[in-house]
Amino acid sequence: MKLRLLTFSLISALAALPVLRAQDDDMKKMGPKEPQTELTGKMEKLQDAYRKLGRQIKDASKNEDSLQQVAIIREMAGDALKLQPDKTKILPEADQAKFVDDFHVKMKEFIATVDQLDAALKANDNETAAKLVDDMKTMRNDDHKVFQKEKKKKGKKEHKG
Repeated sequence: MKLRLLTFSLISALAALPVLRAQDDDMKKMGPKEPQTELTGKMEKLQDAYRKLGRQIKDASKNEDSLQQVAIIREMAGDALKLQPDKTKILPEADQAKFVDDFHVKMKEFIATVDQLDAALKANDNETAAKLVDDMKTMRNDDHKVFQKEKKKKGKKEHKG
């Protein structure tokens, strides 16, 4: 009986080894994450709700859940108004206040679009809601180019020419 238990344990351990090894390799490939700021945390929660919303926005039967996602987006965007982008720290001191003001203006424009989206969903106008979600994506992409620090590319060396 003990021999069977020992054999089973050994086989189980050997079977699990490749899985554990693959997970370890994946963690090494990911490398260290950039330090997370309060704003980054809010934006990640906003992004999660946005992704879910994007997958279901055209389905009127999911409007109740879509409205919950819109509420999360609005809350996180509202919280972001109290914060400033991490990129502010790397700008010359003379430019920092204007940069933060510009960020707040863009966040207010985004929130206005979120409010329009909320109204469209409450009116069961999913066609308009889908267009507004596309508008939000465009806003996000444009604003990230301005307000986020450039991310370092992995595995690519700079060429000095």
